[in-house]
This record gives sequence, structure tokens and C-alpha cells, in this order.
Amino acid sequence: MSEPFTDNLRLPLLLFLFSFVVLWFSVWIGTKSRSGRAQDHEEFGIVLGATLTLLGLIIGFTFSMAVSRYDQRKNYEEEEANAIGTEYVRADLLPAASADKVRSFLSKYLHERILFYTTRDARELAQINEATSRLQAELWSAVQVPASAQPSPLVALAVSGMNNVLNSQGYTQAAWWNRIPVAGWVLMVVMAVFANALLGYGARPGQTNRRLLLVLPFIISIAFLLIADIDAPRRGLIRISPQNLISLSQSLHP
Repeated sequence: MSEPFTDNLRLPLLLFLFSFVVLWFSVWIGTKSRSGRAQDHEEFGIVLGATLTLLGLIIGFTFSMAVSRYDQRKNYEEEEANAIGTEYVRADLLPAASADKVRSFLSKYLHERILFYTTRDARELAQINEATSRLQAELWSAVQVPASAQPSPLVALAVSGMNNVLNSQGYTQAAWWNRIPVAGWVLMVVMAVFANALLGYGARPGQTNRRLLLVLPFIISIAFLLIADIDAPRRGLIRISPQNLISLSQSLHP
């Protein structure tokens, strides 16, 4: 097993094991609270069913939030590639010296954008963001100078394309910051703990198979694992691959 794969797998496994232990402990607490008490079948069945239904709705809603944010990040990666590729072609509308400068800066900028999607190191990410900001300033300056010196509709078209390049990076960054709120996680975890505690509370001593009490914690832990994996852009197994940016880089520099 390769090292990048094991790095991607480590955090999801830790999350799964931690949530499974916490939820199993909730079941155990419920079974201990139940010992020696009278049965109340109908009332308890209603409470347990309502709690599990609400938990399922919350998990489904949270999963939908994570998937929508994942799709948004993928769409913005495609838009970035389209904006950079379009501006690379529109550089022909600028004077020759400015066109060469814009293409050179765009090639470096494209490289930094690919690194943004693939890096996992926080220090490297800070360096990438710094280099990206510097290149953005240089790119804007490279089109601003000829636009001020020789204003024309064709040059304005190149300036508009550069504006799309810069805006697409901002949209991408906002999408990567857009994560499931902490309050949503807290609500989901609290509901899961109570649901498992109720499951243990309703287990009949000597009549319920102990192994069956592990099923619900296991399933909920898998759901937590999948939601967290999709919601974390730089962690886990499900990540955004800059395939459009890489394809553009290969087409510009075969």
C-alpha cells in the first residue's frame, strides 16, 4: 500500500473508530440504566422510533449538504480551467510583448492552481496562496498596462478574460471554506448518542443478542465517516482531483 493512500486512509479510520466507540458506549450506558426496571413497551417504542426517524433525517440532510458542497468544488475547478484556457488564447489580442508576458504568468499560475488542489501540507498551502496572490497581481498588471496605453474593444476582451481568471479563484476558495457548520455536527452527534442510549435501554436482559446492539453504532459510524470524508477537501479518500487543470496544462505544454 502506497504512502499517500495510507495517509488518506488514516484519518477516516480514526474517525470511524472514535465514533463507533462513543456510540457503543452510549448503548452500554443505556443497558445499564435499564436493569431492574419495569417494561413500558408502547411508550418506549414510540420514543425510540421517533428518535431514530429524526436521526435518519438529520444524517440525510447533512449528507446532502456535504454532497452539494463537493459538487460545487468540482464545478469551480472546471470553471477555473476554462477561464485560464480562454485567457491564454485571448492573450493574442494584446501587443506581442504583453502577450508573451501574460502567457508566461498564466503557465506559472496554472501550476500553482494545480498544487492548490493536490497539496495536503499547511505550510505548503500557505506558500501556494502567497505565490498565487503575487501572480494575480502580475497578471492584472500585464493586461492593465496595454489596456491603458492602447484602449480598444479587443484589448478590453482580454482584460475581461483576465478578470474571469481572478474571480474564478475567489469562487473556488470560498467553496473550499464552505463546510458543514459545527452546530450541525453537534446536533447530529447528540442525536446519535441519545438514539443508541435508547436502543440499549430498550434491550431486554437475557433476550436480546448483544451483537445486534453493535449494528446501529456501526452503521451510524459509517455514515459519519462518509459525510466527514466528502466534506473535507484535503483529508480522507474522496477528494477533488484537478483533472481539468491538469488536462489544460498538458495541452498547453505537451
